Amino acid sequence: MENFAEIYNWLLIIMSVAGLAVFIALFYIDAGYGILYNREWGAAISNKPGWFIMEVPVFIAMTTLWALSGRSFEAIPLIFLIIFQTHYIQRAFIFPFLLVGSSKMPVSIVAMGFTFNLINSVMQGGWIFYLSPEGYYGEGLSWLSTLQFIAGTALFLCGLTINLHSDYLIREVRRKNQKPGNAEKKHFLPEKGLFRYVTSANYFGEIVEWTGFAILTWSLPGAIFAWWTFANLVPRAASTYKKYRAEYGPVIQEKKLKRVFPFIY
Repeated sequence: MENFAEIYNWLLIIMSVAGLAVFIALFYIDAGYGILYNREWGAAISNKPGWFIMEVPVFIAMTTLWALSGRSFEAIPLIFLIIFQTHYIQRAFIFPFLLVGSSKMPVSIVAMGFTFNLINSVMQGGWIFYLSPEGYYGEGLSWLSTLQFIAGTALFLCGLTINLHSDYLIREVRRKNQKPGNAEKKHFLPEKGLFRYVTSANYFGEIVEWTGFAILTWSLPGAIFAWWTFANLVPRAASTYKKYRAEYGPVIQEKKLKRVFPFIY
């Protein structure tokens, strides 16, 4: 376990620094999927299996880490698992099959997402089920009454709700505006929900969601995951804003839409 702990600590350091590199790089290089799809990223597959392949590893890995640990039936780790997996059940087993249209996703993006998700499952599961000190989360269910858990869970659920609702609005506006032979030639800007304030409301929801998870687990790996979510999605939101501004400039100017954080950025 000591060797694992040492390797684990180095993993956290590497991932923290890598997150900064990703944050900077994505302001100059668009990750070519979704609205930013780019054939220069190489061979591509349908985004439906792409999302499934990319997201399902973390669900399987977290479940496996939990099942093999000595904390499988401790209340707090089990609650953390349920909260965490709530997102990935939706993201891996529901979201891909609700997508509208026939967009493609580069295999390289799928591979990078697959790899990150496996690493992240080791970060989160390694801490929750193996390395968090005995008594760190109190006795019995006492952690559930702490400010960290209450505030973090509220943020997580708020972010999850925003994320799901925003994804629904994106699907609905695409379904409503699609025309035969033109399904993939244009992305449409939703006008409801938090899209009244930002062009990437779904990303805002996910950032809030994982910030909440970091707080409710009160853990460094949780914070690193929140940092990676921010580092990945904020530059992407900036690129998405540019795309929308080129097509919906007057609307964005009239509504004073921001990129990802309402009234701020």
